[in-house]
Amino acid sequence: MPRVERDQERENRIALAVTVDARDEIERAMAWFVYLDTSLRFPFRARCIEERGASPLQVGEEVEAIGMPPEIDSTCDMLVQIRWHDRTFAVPLAQLEALDIQDKDMRQALDDWRYWVSRGYVF
Repeated sequence: MPRVERDQERENRIALAVTVDARDEIERAMAWFVYLDTSLRFPFRARCIEERGASPLQVGEEVEAIGMPPEIDSTCDMLVQIRWHDRTFAVPLAQLEALDIQDKDMRQALDDWRYWVSRGYVF
C-alpha cells in the first residue's frame, strides 16, 4: 500500500518530464538517473531517515552526498555516492533526507523521487 496520497500534479510532472519516452524498466531507470543527475547539486548534507539492508547507515546519521555513481549502478534503485567515516560508497537516495536545500529545482527532484518510492512505484 502506498505511504503517500496520490498527487496528480506530481504524477503529471513525472510522466511528462521524467518518464515520458521510457518504454521499459531500463529506460525508466535511465530517465530517472538523468533527471536526478541534472537536477541535484553536489555536495550536499543529508540525514539517514530509514535503515536499509544494503547500507550501513543508521537513522539520524549525517553524511555528505558527493555525486551520482555510474549509470550502471542505478538500474535497480537511484543511488548517491556519500562520504562517511573516511570512506566513499553509494547508498539509496530514498534513504536520505537532504538538509538545507535552497535550490527549488533540486528540492523538487528530491521530492519527486521520494514520492515515486513512497507510492511503491518501480522501474
